[in-house]
Amino acid sequence: MSQLDLVVIGSGPGGYVAAIKAAQLGLKVALVEKDPVLGGTCLNVGCIPSKALLHSTEVFHQVSHGKKHGLVGGEKVTFDVGAMMTNKDKVVAQLNQGVKFLVSKRGIEIVQGLGRLDKQAGKVLVRSTAGERTLETKNIIIATGSSIVELPFMKFDGETIISSDHGIALKGVPEKMVVVGSGAIGLELGSVWARLGSQVTVVEMLPSIGGPAYDADVAKVAQQAFEKQGIKFELGAKVTGVKKSAGGMALTAERDGKPLEFPADKILVAVGRKANTQGLGAAEAGLKLDERGRVVIDDHFRTNLPGVYAIGDVVAGPMLAHKAEEEGVAAAEIIAGKAGHVNYNIIPGVIYTDPEIAGVGMLESEAKAKNIEVKVGKFQLAGNGRAIATDATTGFVKVIADAKTDKVLGVQIVSRGGSEMIAAACAHMEYGASAEDIARTCFAHPTISESFKEAAMAVSKSSIHSL
Repeated sequence: MSQLDLVVIGSGPGGYVAAIKAAQLGLKVALVEKDPVLGGTCLNVGCIPSKALLHSTEVFHQVSHGKKHGLVGGEKVTFDVGAMMTNKDKVVAQLNQGVKFLVSKRGIEIVQGLGRLDKQAGKVLVRSTAGERTLETKNIIIATGSSIVELPFMKFDGETIISSDHGIALKGVPEKMVVVGSGAIGLELGSVWARLGSQVTVVEMLPSIGGPAYDADVAKVAQQAFEKQGIKFELGAKVTGVKKSAGGMALTAERDGKPLEFPADKILVAVGRKANTQGLGAAEAGLKLDERGRVVIDDHFRTNLPGVYAIGDVVAGPMLAHKAEEEGVAAAEIIAGKAGHVNYNIIPGVIYTDPEIAGVGMLESEAKAKNIEVKVGKFQLAGNGRAIATDATTGFVKVIADAKTDKVLGVQIVSRGGSEMIAAACAHMEYGASAEDIARTCFAHPTISESFKEAAMAVSKSSIHSL
């Protein structure tokens, strides 16, 4: 093979998108992937399979609670976990094939094997069962993603102590599940198994759920909603280990110096992820990493090595598939000699529970901490016609605007369909919209998204459907 313009190491959302974009811009590209299928964590064991499970269990929940809507006998409906897993696997396989088709049709060579940087610039070594191959290239993008963090005193055994990889592939509903961590992964998988009858307890070290990306009022309302669904929360509790109990195993923790114990037959540990740089040959090649093992880059995704770039979970920033995609596009554009840019102030975050939790931009608490004077508009879904008609009145939309300019700085949502509604907030904010701009935009009626308009109106205390 003649010299390539670009080799992308890793085929997750950042990697395959970067490869496709580069090919669109006329570059000769190879995509290196260590696994047999493309798509990375997101497609194979993360975003996509978890959404399939959430949808399946939501359908079950609605049918079994559908008496008032005329569904007779719904409360007697049973659930087939095996069928749910088969459906999930079909969804993943369909998207695997879709990504492979798109990549191949762009003329990108897919190279299966573990890619690592060579000591010599412009070379990537690929090792597989077939042997070793060297790819010569003008540019390299490292898009190796991230892997699950394992607590040193709670090693995964795949049976009792499980990771999210195990949590999306259980063969049956655990009687008692303890989830360590109340971020997106913990809350989503906790919701899946709680809907099917598992007694789920979420143990969180912080005083509120959802992590630092959401304001306290958002976390509080969401937690109350999940508690009504049967999920228990133990906040401010530091996990200390696992011990045998009368019924099997139990998670141990402490709060305010007092010991706590939570019996469980499954302990799902969801405490975060770490950058995948092992096996990359970073030390041998002289690639600079930070104190957390992430690849250090500049504002143009360039590492300290000439012609080597990095994107996605392997660099600093939120570990989100859409953030990686945006970086992939921008990096490819820069390599092709064009202007590439990512607006990191407008990267939305979503937790796909019911209600969904979504946010973008600055928090109200963050603005106050920075001494930025803001106006806040909030609209409760209980005042929205579509929400009332569809049993979706739990939650609210909050718009945070600059008190002097009225420019929207952030939006926080707790709502069914919040993941779709946040897109409107991102679009408005990308163009520097004021709260009044949103308030004067016509939204279709009846839609839950009208709550976004009402919240924008509430910034100037002019909401129509709230006092």
